[in-house]
Amino acid sequence: MPGAEGARVWVVDDDRAVRFVLATALRDAGYTVTGFETAADVLATLDRGGPRPQLLFTDVRMPGQDGLALLDALKRRLPSLPVVVMSAHTDVASTAGAFRGGAQEFLSKPFDLDDAVALAARALGDARGDAARTAGADADGTADPAGASDDALVGDAPAMQQLFRAIGRLAQAPLSVLVTGETGTGKELVARALHRESPRARAPFVALNTAAIPSELLESELFGHEAGAFTGAQRRHVGRFEQAHGGTLFLDEIGDMPLALQTRLLRVLAEGEFFRVGGRELIRVDVRVIAATHQDLEAKVREGGFRADLLHRLDVVRLRLPSLRERRGDIPRLAERFLQRAAARFQAPAKRLSREALARLQAHDWPGNVRELENLCWRLAALAPGDVVDGEDLREAWGVADAAARPDAADAAGGHEARWESGLRDWAMARLAAQAEGIHAEARERLDRVLLEAALEHTGQHRGEAAARLGLGRNTLTRKLGARRPGP
Repeated sequence: MPGAEGARVWVVDDDRAVRFVLATALRDAGYTVTGFETAADVLATLDRGGPRPQLLFTDVRMPGQDGLALLDALKRRLPSLPVVVMSAHTDVASTAGAFRGGAQEFLSKPFDLDDAVALAARALGDARGDAARTAGADADGTADPAGASDDALVGDAPAMQQLFRAIGRLAQAPLSVLVTGETGTGKELVARALHRESPRARAPFVALNTAAIPSELLESELFGHEAGAFTGAQRRHVGRFEQAHGGTLFLDEIGDMPLALQTRLLRVLAEGEFFRVGGRELIRVDVRVIAATHQDLEAKVREGGFRADLLHRLDVVRLRLPSLRERRGDIPRLAERFLQRAAARFQAPAKRLSREALARLQAHDWPGNVRELENLCWRLAALAPGDVVDGEDLREAWGVADAAARPDAADAAGGHEARWESGLRDWAMARLAAQAEGIHAEARERLDRVLLEAALEHTGQHRGEAAARLGLGRNTLTRKLGARRPGP
């Protein structure tokens, strides 16, 4: 946007370097830029009169008034001013607070300057097209914004920061949300964050795993039943929809819901009313529904296992949680958090992870995602003998998990092969993470050494028999061994 119509942009940040590089990029794009170090400087300049900004970038953490307090003051003075909030600390509470306060956008540090300039162009274009800022307009101001808590989502990876921004925006909108992601990624945490940062925060949050309830009981769990509705129904039961009235109902594993119940759920979502099982009284509720699944619901629709109209009703907005494999950089922070929580529960000092242990954690594939990492950290807190967790502690903790998951693994020949391949993969990933060189040659050398030593031990140090068992010539085996071992 050459010239960008010379729009006036103010940049507020106590970090001089950030002010300089952002202001320079915006000036190069044709904007008229003024920099400020504190919120007080901005408000004092406004009080003196003169040209007002058409767009303002502000950091969150600054001396004196922070960026959110400045945002609040600006919205009282200049309600149509688009504001971009910047922060190096991207989490649900900060993004939701920014959008609830009326921010136009949330920009995570460090940011790409081209992205910041493009964002400025969009913000100014939106301001010209629609001066009424709607972000956060639905908030009633009574909700108690949640700060860091045991339920807080954690992540600095770009995919998680994008998720936090989406949660911050969606928390204020009364829309149905479908949360997708592999098992163990934390889908319920997303639902709780959407509720906690919404105008419904003081009303109930009710969660139900539809896959954990027998199908014959699920209808009663959702909609309740009257006394005598079926054998064993001795008193009235209030269902989850009624329990969540005014608040949020989280339906986990929605893909496992029986088709007959899908029809009833669709009616409730469309009309906001239902009958209890065996009842004649029409129950009306105001509930925001957030659903979650690890399944491909579009595929289930094609196969006839899920109603297309229900999917459209639930999938107004879709949020996808990345797997832990996709955000390995978050593993150290997550592990530290879980170890601290376990230490608090055990009333003991928190254990720390060695560099080797961290490398192994980041090399692991995590099929169970964050839940698997949390369980591992609890085992480490309970079983690791020292204050620092090393690679051997990890191997033992993983061994406990393997034994619990596969009590008969010793009888299964394939179990040893799977563990060997998994161990090799973990080793390779750790070496790659450490930016080692010559990994293939190193692996071949270690493989040869282990195979040769095992074969010699098995044959009583008989080189000829060991070579035959390995499928090698005696001369090849002798060359590999060199002069290290005497043998027959």
